[in-house]
Amino acid sequence: MKIKRNVVENIIDLIKKAPFLLQIVIGPRQLGKTTAVAQVVKSLGWPTVVATADAPRPPDAAWIEEKWNQAKEEEKKSRGPVLLVLDEIQKVEGWSEVIKRLWDEEKTNGGKLIVILVGSSSLLMQKGMTESLAGRFYLHRCMHWTFSECHHAFGWDLNKWFFFGGYPGPATLTHDETIWKNYINDSLIETVLARDVMQLQSVSKPVLLRNLFGFATAFPAQIFSYNKMLGQLTDAGNTTTLATYLKLLETAFLVSGLEKFSRGKVRQRGSSPKLILWNNALVNAFDQRSYEQMQSDPVWRGRLIENAVGAYFLNSLTTSNQSLTYWRDGNDEVDFVLTIGQEIWAIEVKSGLPGKLSGLAAFKKAYPKAKSFLIGSHGVPLEEFFTKPALSWFV
Repeated sequence: MKIKRNVVENIIDLIKKAPFLLQIVIGPRQLGKTTAVAQVVKSLGWPTVVATADAPRPPDAAWIEEKWNQAKEEEKKSRGPVLLVLDEIQKVEGWSEVIKRLWDEEKTNGGKLIVILVGSSSLLMQKGMTESLAGRFYLHRCMHWTFSECHHAFGWDLNKWFFFGGYPGPATLTHDETIWKNYINDSLIETVLARDVMQLQSVSKPVLLRNLFGFATAFPAQIFSYNKMLGQLTDAGNTTTLATYLKLLETAFLVSGLEKFSRGKVRQRGSSPKLILWNNALVNAFDQRSYEQMQSDPVWRGRLIENAVGAYFLNSLTTSNQSLTYWRDGNDEVDFVLTIGQEIWAIEVKSGLPGKLSGLAAFKKAYPKAKSFLIGSHGVPLEEFFTKPALSWFV
């Protein structure tokens, strides 16, 4: 595939403008991080050392020093800039401390090494960056493919994107849904759970983690209390365990449990989460319905559309002053509440015939300064909404 994502030019631009910064790329598995970095390497044409820590038994910190020294040897030969690319770096225990020491030595000695670090666990990457690498890096996000990218690369219409999601690798398998579903489940979901979640975190109930993920795929864009989930899941333990495991699934870019919006009040961790899958492929790979059945089932299609909207926002959030929640008070509900700094947007998704908008009215009454935004029927058309960057509608 010869498509070049925007992140490629962003990385090249930052390398040239700020060679004094580590370039860190994070994002889900199998969405082109490694391909994007390879395109960066090809475009720059500099000597390069590439290595990955993605192995059943991750290497130790000495592995980083070994690859670093290899790159320094290349630098001596070329007498110019050299790229060092370390993939799945979060798997190396203590990686950020080692990188900090080597990078500081590099800058002190006037070296020309350019370092690109790639990772697929947001929790472990963020922890290392904030604890050890503050002020030394620029963060690039390589997230799930948008509708525009899939339309350009594969010719998909919006319905195909709602069903098959944004994973480029298995796009050629969509002609046989059984093969496609097996690939997503076995090669993608299981790999992420086994390598990016359970291998790197303390998971005392792995069956529960998998069951929680399966539960989320069955109820996309729906709100459940933790107590109600406890009644549906085997070996569920307690609500604290469920909340912790849901957060782990979020760090691997699989599932988020959106909190209930509450301005000026402390949000409670135990509040009922709204389950959003970061990519609709994660839903439909588990579900038994076919693409044709999805199109003929307006209720299920509506759930997929609402989940796709939530996922589109989640994949677009980049700063700490941006957040996505939902709101409900009695029978009144707002699908999503987008907060950008001091601005509050109440967002409603209508995938079929226009419905009641009493939730928006109730929210505006509770938060008079909030703005409303309607997607779908009598609002911004779905295809138009998904064609533009999600946050561009609100800036």
